[in-house]
Amino acid sequence: MEDRIKALRENLARLGQGIDVEGLRARIHALEAEMSRPEFWNDRLSAQAKAKELEAARERLQNYEALLRELEDIEVLWNLAQEEDDEAAREEAQARLLELEEKFARARTEFLLTGPYDPNDCFLSINAGAGGTDAMDWAEMLLRMYTRFCERAGFEARLVDETPGEEAGIKSATLEVRGRYAYGILKGETGVHRLVRISPFDAAHRRHTSFAAVTVTPIVPEGDVELKEEELLIETFRSSGPGGQHMQKNETAVRITHIPTGIVVTCQNERSQYQNKMTALKILRARLRALMEQERVKKLEELRGELKEIEWGHQIRSYVLQPYQLVKDHRTEVEVGNVQAVLDGELWPFIWAWLEAGQRARA
Repeated sequence: MEDRIKALRENLARLGQGIDVEGLRARIHALEAEMSRPEFWNDRLSAQAKAKELEAARERLQNYEALLRELEDIEVLWNLAQEEDDEAAREEAQARLLELEEKFARARTEFLLTGPYDPNDCFLSINAGAGGTDAMDWAEMLLRMYTRFCERAGFEARLVDETPGEEAGIKSATLEVRGRYAYGILKGETGVHRLVRISPFDAAHRRHTSFAAVTVTPIVPEGDVELKEEELLIETFRSSGPGGQHMQKNETAVRITHIPTGIVVTCQNERSQYQNKMTALKILRARLRALMEQERVKKLEELRGELKEIEWGHQIRSYVLQPYQLVKDHRTEVEVGNVQAVLDGELWPFIWAWLEAGQRARA
């Protein structure tokens, strides 16, 4: 028990250094002083952004201090239990420490999320790549994996678009994920995911490699990204899939092309054309914001001389089912041997490692 208390105290100290507690306090004081000035709200957009920053900073500091206080209370309780040989108090201290360790595990993720859009909801899109029917089946497996992860993480995941494959699986799908820090937690999943297995669609039972791309984009307010009507090509069509092209008599599905960038989004799972259009516009705003952020990062990397090519086929993670079983993240070198658990949504080891690697890179 003493070792666990000591380990948690050390982890909290490292976390405090990572989030710069003193710097956080100083920023809170500076923002509070700025907000107290009479002219603060003259620039509404700037004022709203700073008010939001202050709220987030206060919450981060309060959450961190609450963890510290709880650890101190547990340590006092444990020491008293040992001095008085009180078994009931010992059991209470152990139960509270276990709960605090779980709280720390969840809080650690949130403390690592400092981006402006990290607290936002998001869209998670999956597109089948090289590999034919196997790739479409793989895309559907990924859709199930992320749906299960969202359920376990307490997120609400809603399918807003899906295009089925000709023989099996899906060509593409988009989930709308709602929940606290949904974008921040899932953003590291963006990239190409590679599957190696014995193909269930090959009569010769040969090993096949399939690829699918995952894209995670934050849901942003309407005013965050301006959409000009003359830059949009809006088309309607009948929904595909079961109950789709052959059953639908009305063109409720919507496809929107953003002419300047060539970005195309579709939505066909809502009940009306208007709902599909509104959802498609939300997806388009999210993708444009992600593109703007990507361009900003590229410019920074060019200044640093660190620009790297990002191209199809450069997988971030491999899921190997044959000839051995292993999931490996190529960015962090994290490996998990229980492939079925990962495919059932157990993604936290990869997410934590990616977030912590990002924090170290920023330090």
